[in-house]
Amino acid sequence: MGDERRAGTTGGPAPARWSGVGVPGRLASAGGRLAARIPTPWGFVLAVFVGSKLVLSLVGVLVLTAWDGVPGAPPADETMTRIQQDQISSHRWISLWFAWDSFLYDHLARLPLDRPWNDFGFPLLYPFLARPLAPLLGGHTAWALLLVANVALLFQLWFAYRLGARLLGDEDPGDGRRAVRYLLLLPTAFLFQAALTESLFVCLALAAFWYAEQRRWLVVGIVGYFLAMSRSVGFVVVIPLALVLLRQHGWRLGLRSVPRYVREGWPLLLVPAGWLTFMAFCRWQSGDWFAYQHAQEKGWGIKVQNPLGVAGSALVGDNSANTFRVWIAVAMLLVAAVGLRRRADWPYLAYTVIVVLVPLSMGPPVYKSLLRYLLAAFPVALVLARWARRPGLDPWLTAGLALLQGALFAVWLTYWTHLII
Repeated sequence: MGDERRAGTTGGPAPARWSGVGVPGRLASAGGRLAARIPTPWGFVLAVFVGSKLVLSLVGVLVLTAWDGVPGAPPADETMTRIQQDQISSHRWISLWFAWDSFLYDHLARLPLDRPWNDFGFPLLYPFLARPLAPLLGGHTAWALLLVANVALLFQLWFAYRLGARLLGDEDPGDGRRAVRYLLLLPTAFLFQAALTESLFVCLALAAFWYAEQRRWLVVGIVGYFLAMSRSVGFVVVIPLALVLLRQHGWRLGLRSVPRYVREGWPLLLVPAGWLTFMAFCRWQSGDWFAYQHAQEKGWGIKVQNPLGVAGSALVGDNSANTFRVWIAVAMLLVAAVGLRRRADWPYLAYTVIVVLVPLSMGPPVYKSLLRYLLAAFPVALVLARWARRPGLDPWLTAGLALLQGALFAVWLTYWTHLII
């Protein structure tokens, strides 16, 4: 042993360094320096993104594997979704993120533009973003859709961190982190990772409010333009955005205030212009400015109605699934009403009311997709993050929401239940 020690202290590097002591130390040091160079929100955001992806994918595969051994699951008349998923990928951890509307978006992403369309049931931003990416992925438009949704989720978490920290007052350095965490704990937040429009819409909504809070109204208008083309409710978001502008000027109303509002807030006109662009596309392709509305009425029986009446009919009806969905909507409105009652929070209260009531105004056909549409109500996550500052409440809220989401995720994977579409 004495000879070995002398060999290690005379010429050449010590054997211990090359046997695993020095190298990990250098790697850890290099990793620490690299992590230090990553801007603060991005390190956390990337960790949460990857962690949630791994956990949900693992749980999803386990649930699907368990259902594979259950006789009659899925039923014979509900096998088409499974066939479509297998056509996209043989890997379950990829294909499980495609269901229902995902295949319609894939269809829209592949339709040629040099011939008349007959498909106007959805705004086109999401499938059109996938078009230029598909050739880079071997022509797989479905994979491009999934990529768009997940990139949007990544930026969504960044904006949630920034906006959450700002609105919660920066009193606690953990405010931004809690905002991100509770956004991902909303009942159906697993849909952010699916090939659907949820992550794109919420990303654009968060971005619009973030830049509005910074008074960067031209950027707000540009983001709002695309927000309106991502979902039909998007152009109505101009109302809460205008309330942010009004709040920034002390809620002043009067003729003397009009020039200031016009000079600063004129880019808000770009928000409804986004929806007008989609209507113009409908006119160009079909000769009908309202082809989208007519497609919804004909295909799904959607007709504008009193949203309170639609909610009330579900609460007193005998369909327990519809009752459950609407009670979730009521709970979110109550959380928003209690947590956003301060005047400074009124724009976010207005936004929550809009994204909850507008879907309900489409009538009973919306029941099947209501839990999906409610995911747009991101201010609810900010309220929960604020409440979670109270000692002892955070673990209970986190555990309760995680269990609820886990149960809903398992139900969504059993798509033939038609609870979450």
